[in-house]
Amino acid sequence: MKKKLTSGILAAALTLGLTACGQTAPGNQETEALKTETAALETGNKAEASQAENGEAGETAGTDLQEVTVILDYVANTNHTGMYVALDQGCYEKQGLKVNIVEPTEGATATLVAVGKGDFGISYQEDVTIALTAENPLPIKAIAAVIQHNTSGFATYADKDIKSPADFAGKTYAGWGGPGEEAVLKAVMTQAGADFADLNMVISDGSGFEALKDKVDIQWFFEGWDVVKCKLNDFPINYMEVRQLDERLDYYTPVIIAANETLENDPEMVKKFLHATAEGYEYAIEHPAESAEILAKYAPDYSLDMLTMSQEYLSSKYSEDAKQWGVMKDEVWDNYTEFMVEYGVIDEAIPAAECYTNEFLPVK
Repeated sequence: MKKKLTSGILAAALTLGLTACGQTAPGNQETEALKTETAALETGNKAEASQAENGEAGETAGTDLQEVTVILDYVANTNHTGMYVALDQGCYEKQGLKVNIVEPTEGATATLVAVGKGDFGISYQEDVTIALTAENPLPIKAIAAVIQHNTSGFATYADKDIKSPADFAGKTYAGWGGPGEEAVLKAVMTQAGADFADLNMVISDGSGFEALKDKVDIQWFFEGWDVVKCKLNDFPINYMEVRQLDERLDYYTPVIIAANETLENDPEMVKKFLHATAEGYEYAIEHPAESAEILAKYAPDYSLDMLTMSQEYLSSKYSEDAKQWGVMKDEVWDNYTEFMVEYGVIDEAIPAAECYTNEFLPVK
């Protein structure tokens, strides 16, 4: 589930039982934005409060645990389940870490991680590539793929009979205003023989899937979240996976990122964090129902039915056809980078090796 404030995020970025652990397996605007984000992180949020109430990982283990902060991309959801499982099951504590998972108020996660306000963050391949190719690149790198394939696509209300990008001309698309968003729409419409100039693009008002009935015609959905909501509400939609429309759109979303300084100065901590996180995701893969119940402690605003259905879908997607959770490939980074260059999202390509690394993942 992607933060619906991506244009603002990038603007800021470009300017600056069963136990999981038992398994083996700067500018003034920039400054003000950071002040706002930092204040939010310091005062805490729902996830932190839930941690204190339900998990308390590390609190009883003495004062020798190393404090680690993870900044999410959005509110706690099933993309993040593995981390909450690792927290709840004591996997981080076992590695000597006290992990605090916090939500951003405006979503400039990459910027916050780059300047040391968080040790790790949840981002996207698109955002990482843009941040690294900016005039003032952010010193960050992706260190794990949360999900192996892009599980997003375009959704339309079934009764409108909009079943392909060929039908998008003359329709209204509501999105979040990201730079890559327009490029994807232009690409899939052009390939389908439609004129992108005939598409009306607006910023979503946050009214959700019901807007497809009478306010707009097309939205970008995440199958493990938005499509699940539609199913639970008996809201009929047509759904088009973007990776089926153009194979280059099968990029990593989301990913875990860290600052280069963290990777260079504290590699052992990074390895410990990913070791525990991998255990959490491996547990979620094997035990979706139990994992949904764990996540419900930290995401109480959602029904257990919603979380369970979402978890049952995503648990098969975290690793999917990869040899282990978290690994990434040059091919995926290069394919989408070439797409971004072709459609003017970035000016020139950047080698995959400068964008990500697998070196901190557990050795299998």
